[in-house]
Amino acid sequence: MKQSIRSDFFGGLYHRAPVGLAYLSVAIGFGILAVSSGFSSRLAALISVTNFTSAGQVAGVGIMTAGGTLFEMILSQLTINLRFSLMGISLTQKIDERFTPLHRMLACFCLTDQTFAVCAAKKGVLTPAYMYGVGLSAYLGWIIGTIIGSTAGTLLPKSVTSAMGILLYAMFLALVIPPAKKQRAVLIVLLFSAAFSSISKYLLTFVSSGFAVIICAVAASALGALLFPSHEENSVKKTLIKEETVQ
Repeated sequence: MKQSIRSDFFGGLYHRAPVGLAYLSVAIGFGILAVSSGFSSRLAALISVTNFTSAGQVAGVGIMTAGGTLFEMILSQLTINLRFSLMGISLTQKIDERFTPLHRMLACFCLTDQTFAVCAAKKGVLTPAYMYGVGLSAYLGWIIGTIIGSTAGTLLPKSVTSAMGILLYAMFLALVIPPAKKQRAVLIVLLFSAAFSSISKYLLTFVSSGFAVIICAVAASALGALLFPSHEENSVKKTLIKEETVQ
């Protein structure tokens, strides 16, 4: 039993190691961003230790820098991180009986887009030890990268830190550009989001950065659902119509 747990744990570490290294490099960008926004190195590291959500942390730093309200912070984090609840629900179809409520909470803390992809692609059931291994690799990479970035932000020249600050945004582009090139729906939603973000930045200056993120995310999602409904939903509707016709 102990040998199985150990092999699952190190198997998770091994499968997630490349992504953990990628997280380290990207987290350097967040560390630099946090320091350039007025946060200390210790506070930047504390944010990564207690949160572990790249997009949520970036939005949170922006809201705090702009002096946003607590309600604005809660609502923005809920909007940005709502997708993780859907990922967690999906993974519950693969977990084994050893997942107690405590194991679920601990595993979900380290659930990210990349962690979900690794776990979803794994054949067979998911054990707590495997998910801890997967999550720990990414979590450590994110924390260490934040510490390196925040420290570098206080030591390196501003010209260098400004150049390195684009690492975080490069990760976001790497996530959205490949699917946007393959799917027209993703491209249109992405362009709409970028347009609304620019409008809120330069024209709707009375809208705070936190609420701009919330409105942009909700509006883009609604537009995508309206213009590009799910094929599964359409098939269900057709099935219901046929059943009503037969009756």
